[in-house]
This record gives sequence, structure tokens and C-alpha cells, in this order.
Amino acid sequence: MLWIAVCDDEVMECSRTATKIRGILDEMKVPCTIRQFYRGRELLQSSETFDIIFMDIIMDDLDGMRTAQLVRKKAFDKLLVFISASRDYVFDAYDVEAFQYLLKPVEDKKLKRVLQRAVRKTEERSQAFIIASRDRQKKKLFLDDIYYFEIRGRMIDAHGTGGIFSYYEQIGLLERELQGKGFVRCHKSYLVNLKYVDVYNRQELVLDNGERIAIAKRRYEAFCGEILKYMRGMV
Repeated sequence: MLWIAVCDDEVMECSRTATKIRGILDEMKVPCTIRQFYRGRELLQSSETFDIIFMDIIMDDLDGMRTAQLVRKKAFDKLLVFISASRDYVFDAYDVEAFQYLLKPVEDKKLKRVLQRAVRKTEERSQAFIIASRDRQKKKLFLDDIYYFEIRGRMIDAHGTGGIFSYYEQIGLLERELQGKGFVRCHKSYLVNLKYVDVYNRQELVLDNGERIAIAKRRYEAFCGEILKYMRGMV
């Protein structure tokens, strides 16, 4: 299921965009849930998690660019698509790692191409996995469902949406296997999925589920570098 937000302070325009998106995804046979927001603050206050956010830039109260900046502070992995009647903000869109910048009125063919690319990118993220062995059995662990790996001696605890799965593995092997897949070792005991990082400082990070994980002082700069690379890799 693909979760999509459309944010535009012009109600009719917002509804029109949402209808077009639904029609294209229905044609592609991609199940989706689409929510409409008429202010940036409404989007930011939503408790729902979205895969793709379509957003106007010129809006009252809180404009789209500032809204996007706040979205990025909360979640690094969202695909942001700006829809604007103005070309003036194209370069600003790079600062928030926009996936695409569309000019109004949006051509249906152009919107379809953008959606096709966005769907492929979200599917690629959700399908990556590793194989974990325990009690002579092998289990497929989808990385998109893992919050973090905790190292306890020779044991690895995979903390994910389905609970905790413990298995034997060498941390060095696991770390190499996760290279380039959105995970970073922020502490000798933790490998964290950057997708779920909400906020962080020099001492710790907080995940979307509220869990707090320590950041080792000597790993902080590398951690910041990995987050930056992760964000760049999303576009």
C-alpha cells in the first residue's frame, strides 16, 4: 500500500491533483491511500506516515519550501514532489532533496512518469533483505522493517516492526552486508536504519517509535556524513 499526501491551499487544485494521482495509480494497479491537506501545518501535524508528498510551494501561513524543510527534519526518506506555477524555486528544491519539480498545469503524461519512477524507488527500498540463520533455519529479514540491530557479544538482536529476532552473526560481516543500504553504526552496540531516525544530537538519536539510542562521541561526525549521503541517495 502506497501512502500519498497532497498539500495545496487551493482546495480545487488539491482535489484535482489527488484525483489524477489516484487514476494513474489505479491504472498501474498500485493500491494507495491519498490524503489531502490545505495547509502545511496540517500536513506536519498528521500522525500518518507518507511515502510520497506532493506539495505546492506558494501557500498562505506556511509555504511549501518551509514545510518541506520541517518534513526533512522529521523524516529523511520521504519523496517530495513540488507542484508550482512558478519556476523561481527550482534551485531551492535541491536544498530539501526534492524528487521532482513539476510546473502547473501538470501534464498527465509527465505526472504518470514521475509516479512510475516514485513507485519503483519505494518498491526497491521495501524489497531489500538479508538472510539470518538460527537453529539450523534461515529467515529472510526485510531491511525496510528493521529499526536497528543491537550487538550483544556474539548475538545480534534485529529490532523491527514485528518484534525482536535474535540470531548468531559476526558484527563485522553484518556491517559489511549493510553497507550502502541505509544503515549506520552510531555506537559499538548499534547499527541503525536511517529511515527511522526522527531527531538526533551529539549524544543520542530518537527513532520514530520513540526509542533512544546512544551515539558514540567518536562516531558522531561519521554518523552526520552518512545521513547526508542517505538523503542525497533518495533523489
